[in-house]
Amino acid sequence: MSTASPRSSAELDAADPLAPLRDRFVGAESDLVYFDGNSLGRPVADVADRLTTFVQEEWGGRLIRGWDERWMDLPTTLGDDLGRIALGAAAGQTAIGDSTTVWLYKLMRAAVDHAVRTDPARTEIVIDTDNFPTDRYVAEGIAAERGLTLRWIEVDTSAGVTADQVREAVSERTALVVVNHVAYRSAWLADAPELTRIVHEAGALVLWDLCHSAGVVPTALDAWDVDLAVGCTYKYLNGGPGSPAFGYVNARLQGELTQPIQGWMGHADPFLMGPGYTPAPGIRRFISGTPPILGMVAMQSMLELVDEAGIEAIREKSVALTSYAVELAEATLPEVTLASPRDPAQRGGHITLHHDRMREVTAALWQRDVIPDYRDPGGLRIGLSPLSTSFDEVERGIAAVAEALR
Repeated sequence: MSTASPRSSAELDAADPLAPLRDRFVGAESDLVYFDGNSLGRPVADVADRLTTFVQEEWGGRLIRGWDERWMDLPTTLGDDLGRIALGAAAGQTAIGDSTTVWLYKLMRAAVDHAVRTDPARTEIVIDTDNFPTDRYVAEGIAAERGLTLRWIEVDTSAGVTADQVREAVSERTALVVVNHVAYRSAWLADAPELTRIVHEAGALVLWDLCHSAGVVPTALDAWDVDLAVGCTYKYLNGGPGSPAFGYVNARLQGELTQPIQGWMGHADPFLMGPGYTPAPGIRRFISGTPPILGMVAMQSMLELVDEAGIEAIREKSVALTSYAVELAEATLPEVTLASPRDPAQRGGHITLHHDRMREVTAALWQRDVIPDYRDPGGLRIGLSPLSTSFDEVERGIAAVAEALR
């Protein structure tokens, strides 16, 4: 354990260039300590006005005309904004709509079908045992549907997937590799460009789950030559409960993949209502049904805020917040172990602290308006959304953890 005295939260907040943006979030001024921004972000304050304006002027005023005037294109225009602001993706490769699970199914299924069609010997999906449950469940279902085999990478739940593990797992039988960019339990930050390169050398495709990195960890999907990516928008993108997910399909693959949920919104002419399905060009072919416009409207406020702050500055504060949480934990929680990478360059926007009684600690903290979440085994997960979290909040929260443990 470190013997150095923790730094002053007041000094850190005073020196934080992003501190003024905290006032833009509902509830940030309260005494509640929110350690779960990596599960559901606080609402941006102007969302209420934005939604009211939408209801009164677009929905109430324009009615069905809204589809022709803006809504039909919103999944791709907002997708382009997300790609530019947070993903490192050029226009025409990102679309918003559906849930994370549906996007995972569509892109995993499209990838393995393409791989098997190209080379029937590619019959394996590579995925790790600590991948987020939805990813594993979808992979299991697709493997059963298509007669494929799952090849599991066993990982340390306090770390994550390494280049050596991927190199050992892939082969001429690999169709698709599915990896979390930031591990949901430990916050391990995978080496996306290196792992992508290894998968490509094996002749396979890779799908990155960005749920715990979009909006908090910069990505460079185009520069890394990523094939496919999926992410949600209710964590660090603050779109609200159940806000729609996004999918990224590299432009070089869009004409090669056949998406399996052929809905009317992905048709080349949705209003033709013809007898057969003709896929739309580009990323639009990966849209299925009517997009959830209200969820997209709410997300626009946070995207604008991320654009204003800059994703690199957000990452810098994220590293500072998690490092401060580790520093405080080491100084005040001697009975607790860090179940996340110690090196901030190897972790995303949260940390996990381990103790056998953390489930009880979490329940006790919720009763006093300190809100972390719990992940087995014995993990208290602290998700620090950089634009809405102060260093003072971190200090008060760690002190509450120490008190609850006592």
